[in-house]
Amino acid sequence: MADSPPSLPLADGAVTLDADRRRRCGYPEVVYGEGKPPEAIAAVFAALLSRGEPALATRVDPAAAALLLERFPSARHNAIARTVNATAQGVAPAEPIGRVAVITAGTTDLPVAEEAAETLLWMGLAVTRVNDVGVAGPHRLRERLAEFESADAIVVAAGMEGALPSVVAGYVSSPVIAVPTSVGYGANLGGVAALLSMLNSCASNVAVVNIDAGFKAGYMAGLIASQKHVALRQQEAPK
Repeated sequence: MADSPPSLPLADGAVTLDADRRRRCGYPEVVYGEGKPPEAIAAVFAALLSRGEPALATRVDPAAAALLLERFPSARHNAIARTVNATAQGVAPAEPIGRVAVITAGTTDLPVAEEAAETLLWMGLAVTRVNDVGVAGPHRLRERLAEFESADAIVVAAGMEGALPSVVAGYVSSPVIAVPTSVGYGANLGGVAALLSMLNSCASNVAVVNIDAGFKAGYMAGLIASQKHVALRQQEAPK
């Protein structure tokens, strides 16, 4: 990876890449695509990929996705998540450094859950998806317990009353990152009801991120899982 200054102005000054982010925070900068011109996002991708870094953009509109797919051969667009993920040419994918389960209460929570899943894949984690297992049919969750009970961390996306994270947390010993979604009828208040329900969870292993913040939920779960495996490898290393 080439040396770079701590910040790097790009796209005629519209964007300044934080080129030092990996050293400080463990992962390179992610592009929040909403409101950004497609060319500005492409400039960040080009700068990251030229340094051997993986690139991720979230909340990408169709025009920006089309440009990124055209310009970068490795780019992959998840239309449900509204993300584009690309890897540098010649950089082989590494073995996953942990596993995170991403669980949804219903299919309408998929955009947020998929944003979390794509974030985790960009971070180098293995992802197990468990969809449509909300509390309206609680037997569905228990039937799939074997798929997520040994995960290093779990992301749970739920709208309506936001009850699912507490139920999941009662089955596992891993941290559960709850992400409320803006799915529900009027009294859901755009996800506020689910947010408050999750914040008041009686399960001690639940932490909560903001409404529809799939990226944040995925990133937090990814840090937990990856740091766990870094610590395990250090313990196992010869003294």
